[in-house]
Amino acid sequence: MSETLRDIRIFVAAYEERSFTAAAGREQATQSGVSQHIRKLEDRFALRLFTRQAGRIEPTPAGDYYYRQCLAVLRAQDEAAQGVKRFASGLEGEIAVGLMPTMTRCALAPALSGFLAAHPNVRVRLIEAYSAVLTQMVRAGELQFAIVPAFPVTTGLACRSFALTPEVLVRRAGSAPGHLVPVRVADLPPLDLVLPGPSNTRRGTLESYVISHGGQLGRTLEIDTMFGTLGLIAESAWAGILPGVMMANAFQTVHSAGDFCVNPLVGPPLFLELVSIQSAGRALAPAAAALLEALEEATERVNRPWMTLLEDVGREPAGTIPRRSAARSPG
Repeated sequence: MSETLRDIRIFVAAYEERSFTAAAGREQATQSGVSQHIRKLEDRFALRLFTRQAGRIEPTPAGDYYYRQCLAVLRAQDEAAQGVKRFASGLEGEIAVGLMPTMTRCALAPALSGFLAAHPNVRVRLIEAYSAVLTQMVRAGELQFAIVPAFPVTTGLACRSFALTPEVLVRRAGSAPGHLVPVRVADLPPLDLVLPGPSNTRRGTLESYVISHGGQLGRTLEIDTMFGTLGLIAESAWAGILPGVMMANAFQTVHSAGDFCVNPLVGPPLFLELVSIQSAGRALAPAAAALLEALEEATERVNRPWMTLLEDVGREPAGTIPRRSAARSPG
């Protein structure tokens, strides 16, 4: 039979006090009770843990070794108790939510880390997919909510505005006219553009924007994976038009966003409206509502520099694009 924590604590007290009487006072026990606990341990191990002499006890080498191991046990028990206390606050339950790659690249991590710290009893299952898939999953009751581009109201779904983020031109690092400089598509050479597939609600919007505002399309390529799109852009002359919230790390430096040159579109700007959708017949569970709020706050925070930059452009005299925008990090 293994030792109880009570046995271990009394042994540690006796070891540190070098006295059964002092250990009894420390552990709110009797001197005879402490003596019995130590004798029980020694009988179990069939060896002495202390030597007794003139009212004082001294640990044997076995006692020294056992003391070190007992400290490790007590420390582990205390750490476990402290860890469990984290679960005494916050919401609880299990939620499943859906996000597009637009949301998972920059906004998810800060939102989720803060949420899980505040609500450690909540189990979160997150599905990344494009809007058509997420919409069907919400309608089927498989997801509490999803974040998708705005679309006409659909039976069975309730939606509300989530965020407005500008679309930005993304090309490989070093592309002219430079990182974070606002651009008009009419001023650019023909764009070899990576586009989402026809089922993606943004596909037609992006093509129409380029053509209707004087831009020229070169080759087009359909890629319905965001990792693939970004990988191709970083390694080639292909370009993409992507939501600003997804490229929020562009503001880490005014020179480049790692492998990318990112430019806000102006003349006019193009915005993507994001909405949250849920089943029209169900209220969000408290945990799901709290996570949605955390996502909104994180999205607003990472999206703010783009909105500030575009506001600066709007304050310039008509017909000018302020190149100084590339010399500072808005927000």
